[in-house]
Amino acid sequence: MIVVRTLSSSINTYTVTAVIDTALCVGAGGSSASIADKPIVRNAEGNLLIPGSQIKGRLRHECEKIARGLGWEICESPSPGKMVIRRENAPDKFKRREYEVSGYDETYHCLISQIFGDPVLPSRVIFDDLICTEDPENLADFLRPGVTVNRRRRTAEEKKLYFLETSPPNVSLKFEGQIHLLPNCPSYAKPLMLAGFKHIHALGGSKSAGLGWLSWENLPQFEGTEADWDFLARGRKNAAN
Repeated sequence: MIVVRTLSSSINTYTVTAVIDTALCVGAGGSSASIADKPIVRNAEGNLLIPGSQIKGRLRHECEKIARGLGWEICESPSPGKMVIRRENAPDKFKRREYEVSGYDETYHCLISQIFGDPVLPSRVIFDDLICTEDPENLADFLRPGVTVNRRRRTAEEKKLYFLETSPPNVSLKFEGQIHLLPNCPSYAKPLMLAGFKHIHALGGSKSAGLGWLSWENLPQFEGTEADWDFLARGRKNAAN
């Protein structure tokens, strides 16, 4: 039996704040309220937001790179068939105690899956949307034109002009939200996620065109213990063996 009161009291919640240094382009395709081909996403109150799913996906990607650099074997996301390792035919490199999860006797799960989840294992961390703290009434609509480029001919395609809706540029808009670590989230997740956040410098679309570049004003105060760092360093040691 699950006691909701006990579960909620065991969840660790942290606040994170992103400051958009340029202009943000997080699209909400299909909207008819704008002439833009890719309108910016908003919540029901009209506030600009960065979806929690985008934060989670980007952070997972950065944590995967860090874990691989430390010598750990990481499942191949986002392919569902390669994210879950069956014990009956698991490669030798995954036959390790660190990849065993209680209650999942038929599968192995890499360190990243044990934090962010996979098709079998539920995520142990929940991301809220980051909501812009500025009143929507104070933010003007901005449209940014673009054109589709033929990569082979290196020329603009005919009749391929489009418009992106973005947040106002260069006004340092703040986006704030929360991250919730469930009781069964592994302890090593904290230092790994903090390092991952520090590798994220842009979000949304058209990053190569200068959109979505940000700085973190308030990162979660994850307290990694010496045991957590020793555990993460163990990947390199086992790789050498």
